[in-house]
Amino acid sequence: MNNWEDIFHFNDQLSEEERLIQSSTNEYCQKSLMPRILEANRNESFDKEIYKELGDLGLLGAPIQGYGCAGTNYVSYGLITREIERVDSSYRSAYSVQTSLAMHPIHKFGSEEQKNHYLPKMASGEIIGCFGLTEPDAGSDPSSMKSLAKKVKGGYKIKGTKTWITNAPIADLLIIWAKDEEGKLRGFIVERQDEGLETPYLKGKFSLRASATGQIFMDDLFVPEDRVLPEVDSFRGPFSCLNMARYGISWGALGAAEFCWHAARNYSLDRVQFGEPLAAKQIIQKKLVDMQTEISLGLQSCLRVGRLIDDKKMIPEMISLIKRN
Repeated sequence: MNNWEDIFHFNDQLSEEERLIQSSTNEYCQKSLMPRILEANRNESFDKEIYKELGDLGLLGAPIQGYGCAGTNYVSYGLITREIERVDSSYRSAYSVQTSLAMHPIHKFGSEEQKNHYLPKMASGEIIGCFGLTEPDAGSDPSSMKSLAKKVKGGYKIKGTKTWITNAPIADLLIIWAKDEEGKLRGFIVERQDEGLETPYLKGKFSLRASATGQIFMDDLFVPEDRVLPEVDSFRGPFSCLNMARYGISWGALGAAEFCWHAARNYSLDRVQFGEPLAAKQIIQKKLVDMQTEISLGLQSCLRVGRLIDDKKMIPEMISLIKRN
């Protein structure tokens, strides 16, 4: 039986578990997130309780095995981001930062002690994380970053500035990337109470207004040796995190597109001009079909890449392609 919303029978390609994760996430997002988003956008505010709600549902750090995480596959992770961004890109951004940019580097590059100490509390939403890579003069070119980590007794002292950092003003834990004196890129776990740390808000945004965005100022900020990520000393670290985030963004963008498509369709059916709905006009039909085409093809592409990640066959170019699309 044909379904105008699902021409390629996308849902039939999902496992029972994947469909359950998608439907439960959709129910939460529509009942709990959608009613908040209008005021959050108007007031440029983010409700930190959302993290605990996501944690209660087992969604934070979903694809991580163990440490209080659900251990889903990457297709399910994509489906989660799709449903969250169906409400708003700000909420999906907050979710992606916690899961892909804060929890993922600890899980992939951290010590066993670091994983056991931080990940369960991040999975529950008790600890909120952020990811500090972008700098005022190092955006698309992170290799030109100026943040410097100087080796001292017992750890490192970091000087530098990060900007446009999602969650910076509200984060309990900050994953900071800085170059050491040898020019190697190191990852550091910074905690809110560390001296020499300031994280002011960036206000007055035109978009992503329901996301807490800020700067990170580090003035001889001391990080002890046991909070240095031991398994990374190159840009392989942050790029690995960004690849996982971009994969989720690709799914999320389709969730946002689906919302817009459905809203446009409903409006064109309800709006009557000159005695007939706008949807009766061929130009409107063409625009709706264009939207449907891009969304339908995009979902198939994201699903394929998700399966390849789960089969350990992913290469970064795949994620670049679906994000670009």
